[in-house]
Amino acid sequence: MSQHKFLLDESQLPKAWYNINADMPVPLTPVLHPGTLEPVTPDFLSVLFPMSLIMQEVSTDRYIEIPEPIREIYRLWRPTPLVRAIRLEQMLDTPAHIYFKNESVSPVGSHKPNTAVPQAWFNKEAGTKALTTETGAGQWGSALAMACNMFGMDLEVYQVKVSYHQKPYRRIIMEQFGAKVYASPSDRTQYGRALLAANPDNQGSLGIAISEAVEVAATSGGAKKYSLGSVLGHVLMHQTVIGQEALLQMELAGEYPDVVIGCAGGGSNFAGFAFPFVRENLKEGKRTRIIAAEPASCPTLTQGTYTFDYGDSAKMAPIVKMHTLGHGFMPPGIHAGGLRYHGMAPSISALVDHGDIEARAVGQLGTFEAGVMFARAEGIIPAPESSHAIRVAIDEALAAKRDGVKKVIAFNLSGHGHFDMTAYADYMAGKLQDYAYPAELVQTAMADLPQINA
Repeated sequence: MSQHKFLLDESQLPKAWYNINADMPVPLTPVLHPGTLEPVTPDFLSVLFPMSLIMQEVSTDRYIEIPEPIREIYRLWRPTPLVRAIRLEQMLDTPAHIYFKNESVSPVGSHKPNTAVPQAWFNKEAGTKALTTETGAGQWGSALAMACNMFGMDLEVYQVKVSYHQKPYRRIIMEQFGAKVYASPSDRTQYGRALLAANPDNQGSLGIAISEAVEVAATSGGAKKYSLGSVLGHVLMHQTVIGQEALLQMELAGEYPDVVIGCAGGGSNFAGFAFPFVRENLKEGKRTRIIAAEPASCPTLTQGTYTFDYGDSAKMAPIVKMHTLGHGFMPPGIHAGGLRYHGMAPSISALVDHGDIEARAVGQLGTFEAGVMFARAEGIIPAPESSHAIRVAIDEALAAKRDGVKKVIAFNLSGHGHFDMTAYADYMAGKLQDYAYPAELVQTAMADLPQINA
């Protein structure tokens, strides 16, 4: 049997993050103030973020050095393995070679600490005492709770209510690290109270949870800053340690991927894995197909409109140009809790619009089928979010079988599914169903977009 695991030693841990801003084939669009609709100023952003992260957000330097204290913590789990899924290949009887980058080996079981640790560190360096954030499935909240604990900072987490109840163990992890966790919408913010008054059974959304976390930070008089786990440029950039390691590991494997796949909600793990390969396409003439896999029930890239929209439901966060389902999007209670954001990272949206990245929507049943197949073949129970990428990888491998061609497929396993047993139990019991988000709801949501002059 061929070698199946490709490891780097600690000396090969990336020394810098890769910044896609330097190589974007289309101009970057401005970030706009939600009140004035004019480009934001550093003063506005500094209410939410330390200046160091604001400068990373606007930088066009191709590489930004990773401070040694952050690399020291990264070494707890990085570099992560690249694994050839030989048993899955055999199960599918495909000539394709399938590789996955295993981000589930981090202390909290996902890719999220790759940005949680630097965000906490840069805030600590700037004198921040406490952070606020939102979380969907709880992977981001768990990672930031761990990072804040490491640097002696307080944390408030607003967790989407449906996930708060579906996934209590992630809440317990956050609380174990000392974070305070609230089901969103909550009665702790003006926006949350207004939503609950209108509908006491409001199940929440990532846009709502963002609004609550932003409101708490913005009204704290500087006592708290806001931190987020996806969408913005500096967040995606921190994740590029994944793809940079994967490039070195593909060299060890003696192959180069024909297809690179990641699941996409806000875009952080997808970008972290894919952007270094996008760079190779843009700068080195490689021809790899890059595929973002999203839920059919939250089809931001495949059905959303590429336009300016608010980053949150309450219209407090900055306005960015992105693929969006509308900031008022209320997602169905699917189990891929981390993929239910109404928008997509601006950089990913621009690359999809330009044709550099493909987008594919997959149904919930096919996603869980793929997750079970992967677990039975490779012994790892994947997070439902990651199973979207697995579904597309399996489909690509079956297409290679049908066409009788060898194809090298690489995907990011963004996290394990050990706290998603309710979802798997429902799938095994036949309780899950596919849900396609109605196109007419997207059109309705477009009526409430900010009116931006070209």
